[in-house]
Amino acid sequence: MLHTNLSVSYIVREPKNVKASNPLILLLHGYGSNDEDLFSFEGELNEDAYIVSARAPHALPGGYGFAWYAINFDADMNKFTDDNQAKASRDLIATFIDELAATYPIDKNDVTLIGFSQGAILSYAIALTHPEKIKNIVALSGYFHHEIMPEGYQNDPKVKQVNIFASHGTVDQVIPIELARKTPQIFKDFGKEIEYREYPVGHGVAPQNFHDFNTWLKNN
Repeated sequence: MLHTNLSVSYIVREPKNVKASNPLILLLHGYGSNDEDLFSFEGELNEDAYIVSARAPHALPGGYGFAWYAINFDADMNKFTDDNQAKASRDLIATFIDELAATYPIDKNDVTLIGFSQGAILSYAIALTHPEKIKNIVALSGYFHHEIMPEGYQNDPKVKQVNIFASHGTVDQVIPIELARKTPQIFKDFGKEIEYREYPVGHGVAPQNFHDFNTWLKNN
């Protein structure tokens, strides 16, 4: 059931055993998708966690899903992202996390973001803008978009405390793997090691990729 009582519409799977304080796993879908996409993972994720899948705020024309921010093309088919919309969605999700914690018995110190494509790009930005809110991020088929990061994030010691798993398909036809391969070095430059893996797939999540990040989450 789609919930519309908070600033972001969402669907939720409650923990098998609801405790006084429970982990939160927040799923952020990609451009043109919806809240039901990543929610297909919920049965395999931590049974003690609230699994919340958010629906992006911008409906695409013709009923073609939703987006966290617009992607536009010029006459030569060069791609441009609406960075102001991206920043607004970044901050919207940070507020949404607070709203969830006020609505459900969620442990504010155990919040994980799992983002795919546009959702992965935003996951990096949320974690670096509000590192005190995020324990782990799983960034699937995305990249580090400098223009939507906060100034001076490299100097925030809290950023280094966020655990990061990033992965990408070697034949991704939507986001070139060259962009994703820059990410580990970006973090290493300010003293942060991340888990980075590649899989022989396109713009999607291979079964081995899911297994690997889920195992990684159980250890973080």
